[in-house]
Amino acid sequence: MLFLLLPFLSALFQGGDRFEESISYHLMQTSSFHNHSWVHVGSGWLGELQTHRWNSSSNTIIYLYPWSRGNFSNKELMDVERLFQLYFNEHQDFYISQLMFKDPFDLQVTVGCELHSGKGFLGFKQVAIQGHDFMSFQNETFLPSPRGGEKAQKACKLLNFNEAYTQRLYRLLSDTCPRFTLGLLEAGKAHLQQLVKPEAWLSSGHSPGPGRLLLVCHVSGFYPKPVWVMWMRGEQGQLGTQRGDILPNADGTWYLQATLDVAAGEAAGLACRVKHSSLGGQDLILHWGAPQSALGLILFAVIVALALLTGLGFWFRKRW
Repeated sequence: MLFLLLPFLSALFQGGDRFEESISYHLMQTSSFHNHSWVHVGSGWLGELQTHRWNSSSNTIIYLYPWSRGNFSNKELMDVERLFQLYFNEHQDFYISQLMFKDPFDLQVTVGCELHSGKGFLGFKQVAIQGHDFMSFQNETFLPSPRGGEKAQKACKLLNFNEAYTQRLYRLLSDTCPRFTLGLLEAGKAHLQQLVKPEAWLSSGHSPGPGRLLLVCHVSGFYPKPVWVMWMRGEQGQLGTQRGDILPNADGTWYLQATLDVAAGEAAGLACRVKHSSLGGQDLILHWGAPQSALGLILFAVIVALALLTGLGFWFRKRW
């Protein structure tokens, strides 16, 4: 099954040298202990797509897509849900009673597995306290972070002594997580393989200084997320191109802008080039200072015609 899905992974992550053929499923948990009570926020992510959310009031998993159950049976999903319920109950006592953390403090945990083409699945777990690395789990052993201090060393010693717990966690990362990830990829294939072409337009930003222009290339509405955008002069990429973060749109597509600071006299001949898997190898190229599009010319002609008709109307009214 893994062999059959590798071409799919390749298609899903194509878009240039920056994207390697890999996919991860990971759980993110943030727990806050304040005023002697806990608040837990949890979510599950396939790559950068959120597929699950933890309902803290009912202690149940919320499946965000019809395919978010993967190919697991209801019994398997209920077993996973019970594991999470047990985990939340156990770790509350562990950090308060055994490690003696004081109110208030925040706990961040990331746990999951990542598939690398040709390397198989690698499991991982990282724990942070107050935003700083605390400990990690590799193979079947908890390792303290240098910044975790004595408490991190004590936590790892206690957890590693509990072989039943470390073996259970290792099975989850090395078996359950990979099987669930592959099931999600297969069940959600139609959604994950959808291609939405980007729309692009150019504008000028706030002037960086006298005699200079900030050229802005906007690229929006594309899916999947991997995209390549560069300001070009002919076939030569401009090293001064600055890419912003790729941000989500409300409809699940993505948005990006790339800027270039140039002298006003050097803007002519520059173009923004966009590569995306939805374009079928036909790059989107927008030239700075290019003539208006046909639609823009039509709108301009309509506005001029309306202005002339309005002027004629006033002229006839005045005359009669």
